[in-house]
Amino acid sequence: MINADKPNQWKQDIAASVDFYNRWFIKFAPATFREKRAEVTTQVEDALKQSKDLSEITNDTLRAYPASLATFRMCRCPPLARERLAGLAGVKKTLIETMEGGVLPRRMSRAALDCGLTQIVNILTELLDVDLFPWLAGKQSPAPAERHRASTIVADRLCGSMSDPIIRNAQEKRQLEVIGAFLTRLGYKQKAHPPSKLLKDMERGTYSFRMNVVVGEVNRVKIPIDVVIQPKKLRPSKLPILIEAKSAGDFTNVNKRRKEEAKKMSQLRAQFGRDVEFVLFLCGYFNAGYLGYEAADGMDWVWEHRIDDLKQLGL
Repeated sequence: MINADKPNQWKQDIAASVDFYNRWFIKFAPATFREKRAEVTTQVEDALKQSKDLSEITNDTLRAYPASLATFRMCRCPPLARERLAGLAGVKKTLIETMEGGVLPRRMSRAALDCGLTQIVNILTELLDVDLFPWLAGKQSPAPAERHRASTIVADRLCGSMSDPIIRNAQEKRQLEVIGAFLTRLGYKQKAHPPSKLLKDMERGTYSFRMNVVVGEVNRVKIPIDVVIQPKKLRPSKLPILIEAKSAGDFTNVNKRRKEEAKKMSQLRAQFGRDVEFVLFLCGYFNAGYLGYEAADGMDWVWEHRIDDLKQLGL
């Protein structure tokens, strides 16, 4: 074991990991958020134009541009979460989620969809934030600067409602880049492993990101693995090393997420036996309770602030 069997080091590592994450957050999170806000502002402006600057939010508009519903939710006073809109309109949350994914539900009859859209439009119309869109009162078209100003505010609302996923996705991308750079320095090459081939046949000295590993004999299940590394010197099992990149910006939610890794480990062991090497790559707020739970399940981890520990896996 690298870290799981050394509880006397956990407290020191937890503190170092929290400091590491906080330094990254202060330096990079604001820029990441601003970039995302600029991207979302453009999407909001498109949604405004599609609805003729909110003067025509109709069933037909939602049918033609279902993804615009996310913008329309944030144009209300107060802005509406998906659950709140679903409750007020008397529709299923899955309808809203499907539409915001850019498509209409396939299995829903046209009559049922029309009924749901009508109820959504009624709520959107009733709760429109008229102070944010002053051109509506005069039934005029907004000036470009006026539309952009309103779009920026709506984009702020949208990004605020999903700020945690924005930061989490940026952090996950960064973690994979760090691991990739580390492996490249060791002489490894990034190369996709054909899904048709067995996992143990992965080419030695290569690694791959976000690979689906299939488990189960009867009910086949694809388990997404963040990093898969086949060492230059094959392990006795010939199985590659599987790494799950994890980051957390606070201690609140980590214990809720620990069961996810335990389930993956259980499925992987059932498929490949106890020789499978499934390691966590941790950055941020992971407390002793989380670490103890993972260690009890036979999992080990490497801290990002001490990435050289990856070499102990036989790389």
